[in-house]
Amino acid sequence: MNKTLLTHQQIFSLKPETLEARIMTFYQETQNSSLTIKYLVALRVRFKLGAQEFAHILEDLVRYLFMNTKATRTMKRFFYYFKDYFDAPEWKRLTLRVFPLRNFGEKVVSVARSLMSFVRPDNTTEPDKP
Repeated sequence: MNKTLLTHQQIFSLKPETLEARIMTFYQETQNSSLTIKYLVALRVRFKLGAQEFAHILEDLVRYLFMNTKATRTMKRFFYYFKDYFDAPEWKRLTLRVFPLRNFGEKVVSVARSLMSFVRPDNTTEPDKP
């Protein structure tokens, strides 16, 4: 499949059932998670524009892509659009999985700050001398 599966006109005009079938078939045939995520983001936009039937469209596919496939640049870019597909503990694990280096950096900074508090003097002011 060299061409894209859906045009922007199709994404914003087809029924949810048709879109679900086409996107699932596309992913099963190509295993192209990046383009699949882009289609899913377009469906999230359609939901935000007022189409309530797109609230949790293809939830199983979204959960599978984010939890079981390799984290791609596209996945990282659109990661936060799918927060409501996961509960809090899953979201925390998923964030650690998708952004391991960022989380490592945050932990290093937090440990460094806690160690600095032992070395720095308190920020108390001395009483004025007469």
